[in-house]
Amino acid sequence: MSVFLKCVTRSGKRIVAASVRHHSSLTTELIENMDKKATWDRFYAESSSRTSTFKHFEWFFGFEAVRDFIMPLLHTKAQPDALLQVLDMGCGTSALGPCIYRHSPLPVRVTCADISPVAVRLMQEDVQAKAVQPHNLSSQLDFIELDCTQLHKHCGSSSVDLIVDKGTTDALLRSKEGKGKAGLVLKQCLKVLRSSGSLLQFSDEDPDARLLWLEAEAREEGVMAADVGVQEVGELRGVCYYCYQVTPRPMV
Repeated sequence: MSVFLKCVTRSGKRIVAASVRHHSSLTTELIENMDKKATWDRFYAESSSRTSTFKHFEWFFGFEAVRDFIMPLLHTKAQPDALLQVLDMGCGTSALGPCIYRHSPLPVRVTCADISPVAVRLMQEDVQAKAVQPHNLSSQLDFIELDCTQLHKHCGSSSVDLIVDKGTTDALLRSKEGKGKAGLVLKQCLKVLRSSGSLLQFSDEDPDARLLWLEAEAREEGVMAADVGVQEVGELRGVCYYCYQVTPRPMV
């Protein structure tokens, strides 16, 4: 049985879900409950059971499609010996985090975080089996189980240089009970990012909708806590994707 991407349109919103042939209950669960840990545990467990070899599962697209948005943001810090802190938020079994680790010429610590311990275990096993090596020998790669609405439990304030979100916010916004969680995740990201850091959200949502949401959620007591911008990534399978960059703004 093959796993394939299925695009579902409801109320004018495009929902990207993973559909498993002959497993309509999982398809329904993904569409309605993409904010739930149990949903992703089931998805990754069922996906991995159908193949004898591990395969990365990419939402939207892989690293090569967005490397030119990510890599320029990894620049030298004030302390040359310090590791740049990169968080792949809601990593699933994507190769995005390991690719940043492999390709960054500067020393980085890439933390791949996901709410599903099943996904975390699969990623750890794959990296160990392949003995993935970094471009810079000082770089580090970690995998952790983490609910991204609770980033503060793992990351200190103003401690992260780059957060990459490829589909995680989309999954929350398109779940029945996930919109409030999406706003909480954004606020947590702004707290843990350094003033020089950035959050990159990769999404297929139109800028007219996503920019308004980002600007509304980035307000603290009526004052904008971040600057928000957007660039077009390109078209894939007839769908246009965007990169939304959110940069903390010093609060006065």
